[in-house]
Amino acid sequence: MAIYSLKKSYLLKDLQEVDFKDLWGDHGIFTTMWIFGKPAKILFFENHIRNLIKSLQTYGIKKKSLKKDILKIINKNLIKKSNYNHLLRIALNKKIISISLRKRILPKLDFNLQLLNFKRQKPQYKNLKYKKILSYLSKMDNSKSDIGLTFKNKILETGTSNLLFIKGKKFYSPKKDYYEGNTFKFFKTKFKKIVKKDIFIDELKNYDEILLIGSGKGVASVKKIKKIGWKRKNLTQYKGFSKCYRSAIKKCPIYKF
Repeated sequence: MAIYSLKKSYLLKDLQEVDFKDLWGDHGIFTTMWIFGKPAKILFFENHIRNLIKSLQTYGIKKKSLKKDILKIINKNLIKKSNYNHLLRIALNKKIISISLRKRILPKLDFNLQLLNFKRQKPQYKNLKYKKILSYLSKMDNSKSDIGLTFKNKILETGTSNLLFIKGKKFYSPKKDYYEGNTFKFFKTKFKKIVKKDIFIDELKNYDEILLIGSGKGVASVKKIKKIGWKRKNLTQYKGFSKCYRSAIKKCPIYKF
């Protein structure tokens, strides 16, 4: 169960505070960022905000001062002297902007993936249609488990992360029907030979490693998928991706309030 240290909502038109609404299920967009350290740093912050604004415009949520208002809400609720290791979520619909902060849970190496036949609505966007996914995640130990979303015998993404499939020194990601997160986009600039292809469930036995990549998990290695009998063969590429991720953390600039 997620532990929240902050939950606030504001009217988008004038930024007046109202009762908190998580906005799950609404017509809108959200982004989740990792905030860490003292002084605070937010990994891939500019990319998160840029993608959020772009997606909001696609969803018809437009306001000239939108970026400025989002930054204002963030700055209003963050504490300069705090030592963070949290996930900062910003969610918007046409009327409300909500902000929340919860502890970031580090994934363990004994990590399992549970397959669920479900494809998100308009999965190319980080939209708010997550109620079914959250109902499953709320019953799990999120340090040890996630759900792998499947559709027509293909695996697409997890409830929280992108997926990367590894065979030897070759990297593969699903072809379509998922949201490409900022952490995954970072790795695409570092590992330029990630091949997009349909990842069929009955072909998972061909892969040595499966990695989860996202703001919440960072880089996590799947140990097993019990339902189909898949087991991790090694941690070779996981170690390489983790090293690359740590370098991004070191280079992350201090957040400017």
